[in-house]
Amino acid sequence: MCPSTLKSSAANSSNNTFVHCLVNHSNPSHPITSAIFTPKNTSFSSVLQAYIRNLRFNTSTTRKPYLIITALHVSHVQTAIVCAQKHNLQMKIRSGGHDYEGVSYVAEVPFFILDMFNLRSIEVDIKNETAWVQAGATLGEVYYRIAEKSKVHGFPAGVCPTVGVGGHISGGGYGNMMRKYGLSVDNVIDAQIIDVQGRLLDRESMGEDLFWAIKGGGGASFGVVLSYKIKVVRVPENVTIFQVRRTLEENGTDIVYNWQHVAPYIDNDLFIRLILDVVNGTQNGTKTVRATFIALYLGDSKSLLSLLNEKFPQLGLKQSDCIETSWLQSVLFWTNINITTPVDILLDRQPQSLNYLKRKSDYVKEPISKEGLEGIWKKMIKLVDALLYFNPYGGKMAEIPSTEVPFPHRAGNLWKVQYQANWNQPGKEVAIHYINLTRELHQYMTPFVSKNPREAFFNYKDLDLGINHNGKKSYDEGRVYGVEYFKDNFNRLVEIKTKVDPGNFFRNEQSIPILPHRQS
Repeated sequence: MCPSTLKSSAANSSNNTFVHCLVNHSNPSHPITSAIFTPKNTSFSSVLQAYIRNLRFNTSTTRKPYLIITALHVSHVQTAIVCAQKHNLQMKIRSGGHDYEGVSYVAEVPFFILDMFNLRSIEVDIKNETAWVQAGATLGEVYYRIAEKSKVHGFPAGVCPTVGVGGHISGGGYGNMMRKYGLSVDNVIDAQIIDVQGRLLDRESMGEDLFWAIKGGGGASFGVVLSYKIKVVRVPENVTIFQVRRTLEENGTDIVYNWQHVAPYIDNDLFIRLILDVVNGTQNGTKTVRATFIALYLGDSKSLLSLLNEKFPQLGLKQSDCIETSWLQSVLFWTNINITTPVDILLDRQPQSLNYLKRKSDYVKEPISKEGLEGIWKKMIKLVDALLYFNPYGGKMAEIPSTEVPFPHRAGNLWKVQYQANWNQPGKEVAIHYINLTRELHQYMTPFVSKNPREAFFNYKDLDLGINHNGKKSYDEGRVYGVEYFKDNFNRLVEIKTKVDPGNFFRNEQSIPILPHRQS
């Protein structure tokens, strides 16, 4: 919509409309008009859909936003916050759109989207081993820009390059270097946030409490995170990667049993993810479980082979399984892109494919017996289309205190479980079928995972854990999922939230609530 059209349409409407407020409060040097997309705008649908990463929330019946603000300047964010409060309109903040439950772009009440994708500058300072990264940048862009400056630096964050920095880091952010360097938030040294009063604050002006909260407690509960200053970490010029597959007929149960005794304790330079899925067996009409071991080793293949021959011989890793490559190209490998592909594919903000999907999470604290594993295999074969991803902990993750940042899942966890279901057919009945697969497998895993509370990972958003309607019961509703995501850190998050946003303006279906006596 061109500025002149917007101004005239706003002027013709009543003075108290939201759009009029936005235009009225706009900084003359940076007019907001070009950043506003209403449903009347021909680009509205394409802007909305550009960052929808879960097709479950891209249907004709999905509630659409009142409008979208594709902020081009800090003042646009400030104006959006001021006017949304004035007009009591819910604001959803979207950076990359990967949040599993669409919480950043869907709501049950009238809402608008503040889309951060234009605010994506990345300033890398290799000399000081830091970088300022805006919330709308993707992880792929961050990795590429770091590698542009240095072949021996990287950043510990997710393996999906199209994930937006804002949500990823503010929720904790982990990747295949977490056993060496911890989470993304363990490597954040400053930030910029716009608070409920529209003030732009850095670490010093926001104070240590708020800075602590937005390093794993979810930025969207406290304000609009504009950027993070990260510590860039050292990586070897060449790393080693491998992917090895073994079915149950290929001694899969023994190998998985041994993996759980090795992966959380082995050298911190090695991360071995385990993926479990159901495939066709060797005999016609039979199904079996396949275990896929995918690894990043911050070293050469000779050292890796020596390490695994000693610590994990059951895997049977061979030299021919190993690929030595740059750290940047290893990012391609982990996201199923051929490593001979030009690395500038990491600048592509669109995923390779889109699916309908459901995710859940768990934490495992004790190794599972072979009998227990065999029960899991039977359950998976019965369900067929549910996958399990096991991500090992230990290393740096076990060394950092659970109160250091809001993310509490540290020492005592052997690995994190992600439950996955993906499908590509539309329709409510199909969705219910696949969602129920993850729920049934999650239910079956109850004896093997954490208890009191049953822990979950905030970045793996799961509305099955509870939904906050942000009414009079907001605190009670928030506590249900809050304790699973944050354990004892939940109480501190609530206190900080109550202090910095007493009116609970920054809210969503799983936001941090304010203390009950402050509810209006």
